[in-house]
Amino acid sequence: MTDTTPHADGHANKNDSKDKKKTEPKQIGKALRKAEHSIEILEKRHDDDIEHRLERADASSRLLSSVWDEPPAQLLRFRPGDQLTDVDGGSTPGFPGNKAQGERFIAISSGEIARYQQLLYANGTKGSPRRMLIVLQGMDASGKGGIVRHVFSQTDPMGIHYHGFGAPTKEEQAHDYLWRVRRELPKPGWISLFDRSHYEDIVMPHIYGTFPEDVWRARYDQVNEFEHELVDSGCTVIKIFLVITKDKQKEHFLTRLSDPTKHWKFDVSDLDARARWDDYMAAWQEVFEKTSTPEAPWYLVPADNRWYSRAVVSELLRTSLRDMGLSWPPLNCDADAMRRRLDEE
Repeated sequence: MTDTTPHADGHANKNDSKDKKKTEPKQIGKALRKAEHSIEILEKRHDDDIEHRLERADASSRLLSSVWDEPPAQLLRFRPGDQLTDVDGGSTPGFPGNKAQGERFIAISSGEIARYQQLLYANGTKGSPRRMLIVLQGMDASGKGGIVRHVFSQTDPMGIHYHGFGAPTKEEQAHDYLWRVRRELPKPGWISLFDRSHYEDIVMPHIYGTFPEDVWRARYDQVNEFEHELVDSGCTVIKIFLVITKDKQKEHFLTRLSDPTKHWKFDVSDLDARARWDDYMAAWQEVFEKTSTPEAPWYLVPADNRWYSRAVVSELLRTSLRDMGLSWPPLNCDADAMRRRLDEE
């Protein structure tokens, strides 16, 4: 998914590559400073009317997006013909900066996400159906939990719902496979994050044969219809698959085995899944081909560099919230009358 455009002679110019490495960190640093300055002005200006403040917030967010060579929403979106196995988990497509700049971007973006999340929540309290579902998938140790901690570091817990899906319980097995998913969907104004999801109910039987093939294959259409209904009712759906290399996963597993504070993260089943790596890649490839739709697309995000995958998710989330085009709900009473009542106390 990376762009390696050759020169006229058919070969990449090495000097251009060197110049790019020298100049791009400076350029991204300048863009980040501009974005920070714009946000500082926005936070100090309280005399503007609501529409002007929203326009300033939009401009600040777009300035922050300018650090990307190409928007992740375009660059990393799954398209027909894309192959999961072609994605380099160690790459950082679209982001010309280094780790320190990536982490700085996340910190700035997290503050803007908090602003838009509050706006979304405020609208939900006043009857707006707008809400958001973020699906995080990936092989073990791909960094799903870290994304939740870092990208949402500045948000208000009120309005954020996190749920990790494991093996179905006996109660859940007694219902349709989407029953437990529907229970965790976001309420109006809320953002729900799924660490694993209903897609496990397709991938696992595909690999392990726990259901007849006609049963799990029918779920592709069922899931597409389910997500269509969500989007049609005002829910934005963002589906992210974190692409980690097998070598990087091994590195994380060894760290977990060596660090007593991380033993709780390791399970023998992690190695069982690793042994069937190719089967998982094939199953997920089919998922993307069958369920990446215009209204609920999949994004394949390289995740060996966790700062990069967090930056991508932060950008996808912030721009999706921004593009909802929400405004602050108006006061539902006479402000002057309320002031008089307070003055009369």
